[in-house]
Amino acid sequence: MRKPVIFAVMVPFALGAAPLAAQSYQGRDAQGPQQAGEEDEAPATGRRASVQPYIEASQIVTWQMSPGDDVLTYTQLAAGVDAALQGRNNGASVSLRYERNFGYGDASDSDALTGLARGYATIVPNTLTMEAGALASRTSVDTGGANIFNPAIDEDLSTETYAGYVGPNLTTRVRDVDVTANYRLGYTKVDGPDLVTANGNQVDVFDESVTHSANFRAGLAPYQPLPIGVGVGAGYFQEDVDNLDQRVSDAYVRGDVTIPVTPVLAVVAGVGYENVEVSSRDAVRDGAGVPVIGADGRFVTDENSPRRLAFEAEGLIWDVGVVWRPSQRTALEAHYGHRYDSETFYGTFTWQPSRDTNVGVAVYDGISGFGGRLTNALAALPTDFQVIRDPVSGEIIGCAGAVGAGSCLDGALGSIRSSVFRSRGVVASYSRQVGQSTASIGAGYDRRNFIGAPGTILATADGVVDESIYLNAGVSGPLSRNSSYTVTTYASWFDSGVTNIGDTFALGSSAAYYRNLTRNLTARAAVALNYLDSELTAEDLKTASALVGLRYDF
Repeated sequence: MRKPVIFAVMVPFALGAAPLAAQSYQGRDAQGPQQAGEEDEAPATGRRASVQPYIEASQIVTWQMSPGDDVLTYTQLAAGVDAALQGRNNGASVSLRYERNFGYGDASDSDALTGLARGYATIVPNTLTMEAGALASRTSVDTGGANIFNPAIDEDLSTETYAGYVGPNLTTRVRDVDVTANYRLGYTKVDGPDLVTANGNQVDVFDESVTHSANFRAGLAPYQPLPIGVGVGAGYFQEDVDNLDQRVSDAYVRGDVTIPVTPVLAVVAGVGYENVEVSSRDAVRDGAGVPVIGADGRFVTDENSPRRLAFEAEGLIWDVGVVWRPSQRTALEAHYGHRYDSETFYGTFTWQPSRDTNVGVAVYDGISGFGGRLTNALAALPTDFQVIRDPVSGEIIGCAGAVGAGSCLDGALGSIRSSVFRSRGVVASYSRQVGQSTASIGAGYDRRNFIGAPGTILATADGVVDESIYLNAGVSGPLSRNSSYTVTTYASWFDSGVTNIGDTFALGSSAAYYRNLTRNLTARAAVALNYLDSELTAEDLKTASALVGLRYDF
């Protein structure tokens, strides 16, 4: 049975691991960005909270114009909740939705759980907080390992991704010494398909991983009492990937200095020692030496094979950069240095010129597996965000509307190969509220260089490079006292490094209209046009979808 086809592409925006970040600099006449537990001027109650549970019933028609000429119809029932809490000691944003699709004729039944959550709770005011984040997403994946949002082209190519992390943050002061520390425990799981490329090679899809991340730093800020700031720090990151028992371990120690140039500008530098290792085991092989594939479509790990080193970098690391913080609403950090036996660039820029306008840019560089990249991206999200969902499918798309250089997650979902990789890229987002309407745009570039140990099945992935470019824009707002609208547009290009796979290009747009019938009941209508050029289909895929339905807010 075929499934209805509806596409939406999320815009990648995720920070890689960057443990080399130098001491945060705040000039004597400027304030830096907010720390966990702080907020802008709050209401007299000291908190803002909203919880909005809802149910939906909709009828959806999808016309597949190419290849073929097919019309599929199904009924969609959904339930979800959108919640936000922003207070002096706690903060969280949650968007969770479950839907069930009942197909007619050739359209098959399906269900999906999607959501995004990020929050913190204060245990000891101004000292100790506990934070957490979670993601649930459903996508399709092509034979190059690229994620394609949204519902699957084929049930056999459907993949569900679940990720989450939790951990404490410590911020305290011992006399003149500022002490910060944090720990994060993360877990990621992908229920993916059994993929074979056009030339018959198996694509080893990521299964699950556990990550540990810990960082510590103690330092003196400029003028307390020295004219320059000094500090020492250490950190450790480890990801254990279930596929072929892959492991990433990264330990470092470093010292840094902060040299004020003006009250709002400083030069920063650091030097230290780091040891990075990537290793794995080989797959079980049959009598002919062919790797054995398990029932889940993944290579079976040979637990008796020796652990083999795929990458190692040990020795001196350093970086130099600038920190510019002219106000509480503007912050820039840019760093250049040496790491992973090569040069590295990373940094962030956030700007909130008014309460209605947000700008964020991030440049990232890090080594991890799929799970480590995703949990790092979750941790980069602010706790005060609003998600945008596709009006037809209900999937989260685009960037979360909030201040910050890490307000999107999509880049972390760009490829679900199991191999560890070095990811480098740049992303940017802009949002502005004009009256009661909000407009946003996000764009970025992501490059992943995969790492595989020689003498193992992963050696075929070593040096393979995946690249993606993405763009997403949207606008929403009221049309009248009882009506509103949403319009979204996306474009995404993915280039697989696997031979004979080629590019994947997706383009689409959707529009929705909402009309309040009563205080709690809303009628809604939506249309979507989507285009896909991929190895998934012999011809370009073109679809048009329409939805009419009702939503009840409790």
